[in-house]
Amino acid sequence: MEPLGSTLTATYAHPQPAPTSFLPAIGTITSSYRDRFPHHNLTHSLSLPWRPSTYYKTASNYPTLAPFCTRAQRVCESTMLPFVSNRTTLFTRYTPDDWYRSNLVNFQESNSSRHNSERLRVDTSRLIQDKYQQIRKTQADSTQNLGERVNDIAFWKSEIIHELDEMIGETNALSDIKKRLERALIETEAPLQVTRECLFHREKRVGIDLVHDEVEKELLTEIEVILCCQERMRRHLDRAIAQLASDRAAQHELEKDLSDKQTAFRIDDKCKDLRNTSEGVSYFRGVEKVDATVSVPESWAKFTDDNILRSQSERAASAKLRDDIENLLVVTANEMWNQFNKGNVAFTNRIAETADAKNKIHIHLSKTLQEIFQTEMTIESIKKAIREKSAFLKVAQTRLDERTRRPNIELCRDIAQLRLVNEVYEVDDTIQTLQQRLRDSEDTLQSLVHCKATLEHELAVKANTLYIDQEKCMSMRKSYPNTLRLVGFC
Repeated sequence: MEPLGSTLTATYAHPQPAPTSFLPAIGTITSSYRDRFPHHNLTHSLSLPWRPSTYYKTASNYPTLAPFCTRAQRVCESTMLPFVSNRTTLFTRYTPDDWYRSNLVNFQESNSSRHNSERLRVDTSRLIQDKYQQIRKTQADSTQNLGERVNDIAFWKSEIIHELDEMIGETNALSDIKKRLERALIETEAPLQVTRECLFHREKRVGIDLVHDEVEKELLTEIEVILCCQERMRRHLDRAIAQLASDRAAQHELEKDLSDKQTAFRIDDKCKDLRNTSEGVSYFRGVEKVDATVSVPESWAKFTDDNILRSQSERAASAKLRDDIENLLVVTANEMWNQFNKGNVAFTNRIAETADAKNKIHIHLSKTLQEIFQTEMTIESIKKAIREKSAFLKVAQTRLDERTRRPNIELCRDIAQLRLVNEVYEVDDTIQTLQQRLRDSEDTLQSLVHCKATLEHELAVKANTLYIDQEKCMSMRKSYPNTLRLVGFC
């Protein structure tokens, strides 16, 4: 139960049961809105227009519990609900000054908005007319500029086409003379390939036979002679390749420039003919902010002019190189044939020396094999002696082990014990000596086996060298090209 005058809203939402003869004082309820402490008995003003003219006394007692009845509930609700509405109204009231001030502000804002709108309409109409004239003039200037640009592109297109035809003719002529030079150089590659193959096969020699002998010197000299003869061809061929690349690069730049100008001509001509009513006209948001230009009119014209000048310069250099290549193919066969004969003589002498060394290795290998056999027999006898001494050592150690099982005082260090210990040491020392001798013999055998392997390896090396020099190199050199092929007439 709550005391009268409580500010809790639960009192109105769920009224508590009260006797039929009790009605809460209105003054008590209204005082709860004026003061947060309703238990104080305060005097209220009677001048407020919304307050009733009749007041009740503040109740000083608490309502007692009584049976809940429908009539009492209706009385409480009909009495209390209007005051809940008055409670809300109290906090949302304005003064007359606030009302007049609000209307004045609204009137002023309306006048200002209408004035600004009228001025904006007049300025906008004038702006639309001015901008329309300005944009039409700008569009006409742009169309005129595009027409001038189309004429410039057409002029440079004609210049590029003329120079491109001249460059294509010179490129084809240089390509033909380069092919002739390549055929001549290919013919000189045959003796060079033979010599290099000889050196390559002689690199397969192993061991000590990889010697820088007279044959190798003559082969290297032969390569130098051939390379010297080829150097001028290669140098001019490299120049021809480089010049051809330069010609094609200049031709490519002309073709690319021509292609770009054709594309630009088509685009600018299309742009020149575009009108406001043309098809394909659309919005491209932000395109004016994208600056994709890479040149100005001066650099644009200079770029094409430089391409044409470069092409003319490359054409002149290409014509001079063709004359030099025509005078390049001269006699080189005599020098290569003379060096070829010197190499054959060196091969013959080296083959004889290798065959003599191979015969001597055979003799030393036979002697080494005999000594290895004798050493192996000695090792077997040493191993047999060690096995025999091992039996004595086992007996002595077994005796000592059995004597360790004597009981108590019988574990006596007697003469027999001392003799058995000395016997173990003596036999073990003998075995160690024999094992050391066995190791020495095995080392000697390993040395002999190594010597045998070395001799066998050397024998195989000499056989391999003879096979390379006599069978591979000399037979391959028989296919040396003749003089006519060396000078490229075939």
